[in-house]
Amino acid sequence: MTEIIKKKWPGDILPRTKSFKVYEIADGKRIIKSENFTAVEINQNIILPFLGEPKLVERFPCVLVDMGAVKFVCNGAKIMRPGITKFDIFKKDDIVVVKDEVHLKALATGIAMEDSETAAAKLKGCIIDNLHYISDEYWEAHKQIT
Repeated sequence: MTEIIKKKWPGDILPRTKSFKVYEIADGKRIIKSENFTAVEINQNIILPFLGEPKLVERFPCVLVDMGAVKFVCNGAKIMRPGITKFDIFKKDDIVVVKDEVHLKALATGIAMEDSETAAAKLKGCIIDNLHYISDEYWEAHKQIT
């Protein structure tokens, strides 16, 4: 678990702790917690920051989406190029946070399907695979844990 985080997350983000609490919410899907750290394990290869941890989420590159895309993002839709209004710099397969353009609220996290430079030049297509979003099973399970 810590190897995946060290490989895909910003360098100094993993807290120095001896133990994590792991909550199984479905087959292979887990919430990982320690003091000041919460992550969601999508599968054995993907661990994303939990959206309810703003200080953690802020450490990742983001895209802004127009307000028309918000309801789709919060229902698990992939992030499509026409809805993106601004890009941070990221590479293909990086973890990217999706925020709304007005309130800058984190709506989802996912994996970039292309580099930001390539994606910004496109007019259409899927840019981010939405894997964790507000009101998903991780979000709801976290309410029960805390």
